[in-house]
Amino acid sequence: MANAPGAPATPSVSSLEFDAHLEADVLVLGGGPAGTWAAIAAATAGARTILADKGFCGTSGATAASGTTLWYVDPDPAKRAAAKAAREGLGGHLADHGWMDRVLDRTHAAVGQLADWGYPFPRDADGRDRRVSVQGPEYMRLMRRRVKQAGVTILDHCPALELLVDDGGAVAGAAGVRRQKGGRWAVRAKAVVIATGGCAFLSKALGCNVLTGDGLLMAAEAGADLSGMEFSNAYAIAPAFGSVTKTLLYQWASFTRADGAVIPGAASKGGRSVIARVLATEPVYARLDRAEPELRAAMRQAQPNFFLPFDRVGIDPFTQRFPVTLRLEGTVRGTGGLRLVDERCATAVPGLFAAGDAATREPICGGFTGGGSHNAAWAMSSGHWAGQGAADHARALGNGARTLRRAGGTGLREGRGAAIDAGALTRAVQAEVFPYDINYFRTEEGLTGALARLDRLWSDAAGAAPSSADDSLRVREAAAMLATARWMYRSALARTESRGMHRRLDHAALDPAQRHLLTVGGLDEVHVSARPAPLHPDPSGAKRELAA
Repeated sequence: MANAPGAPATPSVSSLEFDAHLEADVLVLGGGPAGTWAAIAAATAGARTILADKGFCGTSGATAASGTTLWYVDPDPAKRAAAKAAREGLGGHLADHGWMDRVLDRTHAAVGQLADWGYPFPRDADGRDRRVSVQGPEYMRLMRRRVKQAGVTILDHCPALELLVDDGGAVAGAAGVRRQKGGRWAVRAKAVVIATGGCAFLSKALGCNVLTGDGLLMAAEAGADLSGMEFSNAYAIAPAFGSVTKTLLYQWASFTRADGAVIPGAASKGGRSVIARVLATEPVYARLDRAEPELRAAMRQAQPNFFLPFDRVGIDPFTQRFPVTLRLEGTVRGTGGLRLVDERCATAVPGLFAAGDAATREPICGGFTGGGSHNAAWAMSSGHWAGQGAADHARALGNGARTLRRAGGTGLREGRGAAIDAGALTRAVQAEVFPYDINYFRTEEGLTGALARLDRLWSDAAGAAPSSADDSLRVREAAAMLATARWMYRSALARTESRGMHRRLDHAALDPAQRHLLTVGGLDEVHVSARPAPLHPDPSGAKRELAA
């Protein structure tokens, strides 16, 4: 498979190929927070906008399934400075203060819009809105309603499989399948926003089983590159019998072995690696016994879905032990994603924009997890800017005719090999990314061995015959997870230090000489290069290079 942007590989696009052929100024792929904010922004800017969602816009994805905190800080200089400083060291001094300021401003405005639109923020004792969190179901129901009111056409259950490009390599739409109605769809568009979320490798993490890196693969096939992919090894604590990966309440947990012995150092924050080491050989149990009785009702009210798995099996997590595991959340709770080249959230490919977890969150998180709060603020902000940027691009492009071709590769192109077995390929990728001794406790030996196996899988998949219409979605998901794993591990090998959430056992110290960002790209041949990290301001306002 060729890696060059816009390389011809499949026939030109004809309306006869598709059961539904639509046109728009802006096409948004993904219907989570970033996608809905992008669609509203594009439509408000006057662009004819279509939003295509893999599931049902408003209910699918990580946010819709649960509550999330927000990186919402009042515009007080001291509070804003403290909010930024709190992430500086955790993120390995890679975040950009300019982007942080922009996101804090935009998030404050967006949350104000939510309140104006009728989101039911709770009130404090003085009657003021508490705007530091949202409940996903209510939030996303409201966002779907606002998208429709903005005049956006929503294509539910219409996952995209590939981008469309013109003769100059600019993105000009996308094509996919209709899961409920059957057949295929295509949208010709002057600009596309990738808001398809990150990649959690079908780990059964809450709300993440639609997040398989699809947008990352589609963008890379069109020539986009990525950044921060070494910071994509996020594991979250969950009950062994459930998918809920909300970790906040585990700060009140005690962790023990099967015989009841307390595990020294095990904790939700700062002690997750201890849990991983024990889990490699034996079960780990938790109990929320450090929560005082008067706090327990408030915990249930704040995160009701956290308790659902326990209620279903009849366990009181405050008084009874329960087995836990660590579920990989990959780039969803990590920071890696498509590299942005300007403040409009444009990628390196003309006409292609990225937002939310599909885009790198390094500008505000550096190399440390964005968790819920920062990622939620990033989705609101980057979605807004990407939608505006896409609308501006569409307006500037005008109405000239363009010849389009399909940019999709693995699983869609003609090949001589056997068709891809999506289930088998998915399991093979998971076998390389789930194990703690490969992905959590990283070493050159472990990463190199995993990459050799992943590269062989890619070589076979790239030469495979096209999948059937019924299998195309699962095949493309498997291919996207495979591509994501290779970008992660190539970047992890290139960063020979421990910084942020990237930990190398064979390079345990932070190396000041490696305070840089890593760009990764390519499909058949994956390439990694360093680029300068942002400058950081000193208290006087003058810019200086901050030593790591």
